[in-house]
Amino acid sequence: MDFFASCGKGLEYLLADELLALGCSHATATVAGVNAQGTLADAQRAVMWSRLASRVLWPLATFDCADEHDLYAGAAAADWPRHLDASMTLAVDAHVSGSGITHARYAAQRLKDAVVDVLREATGARPDVDTEAPDLRLNLVVRKGRAIVSVDLGGGPMHRRGWRDTQGEAPLKENLAAAVLLRGDWPRVHAEGGALLDPMCGSGTLLIEGALMAA
Repeated sequence: MDFFASCGKGLEYLLADELLALGCSHATATVAGVNAQGTLADAQRAVMWSRLASRVLWPLATFDCADEHDLYAGAAAADWPRHLDASMTLAVDAHVSGSGITHARYAAQRLKDAVVDVLREATGARPDVDTEAPDLRLNLVVRKGRAIVSVDLGGGPMHRRGWRDTQGEAPLKENLAAAVLLRGDWPRVHAEGGALLDPMCGSGTLLIEGALMAA
């Protein structure tokens, strides 16, 4: 399968190397992410173990999208009963640019409408929306007259590791901290008995990510 792992700009080549190390057969760096190939297990492994990826996206549909009507029609052509049923919940994250569709929230609504209508016609029932913990989270990108609808395999931003109960103002993102440590060759330093010191420690992101790597 083909999938896309997004990341912060400047981390693409590090992420490509990481995905190859995790078992992907191909990983090619592009702007703010990596186009990867592998099995579903490889994509799931990326969700579980990537320290650098922000999201892991599995594209389901790509189509021309000049306006909201194209968006609805293109989305409605996908085989949604294959991916969820009416008892499940869904959410949509949308990112748009260009003059055809200018409001991300409206684009998300139109994609949701298409999914719901297809399932209602097929089953007589419709799924509910759950923005916090959906069974299926979709990602929509509309750019330069093309739309890509993907399944967000990680279910949301993967830099949120789950260990941060509270945070101060503008904390360092966990995946960026991991990238800094990899750039500094921390895994090798640790393996050779070295220590990690953060003299400007705020919320401890670098130290905690370093400890996770060491463990």
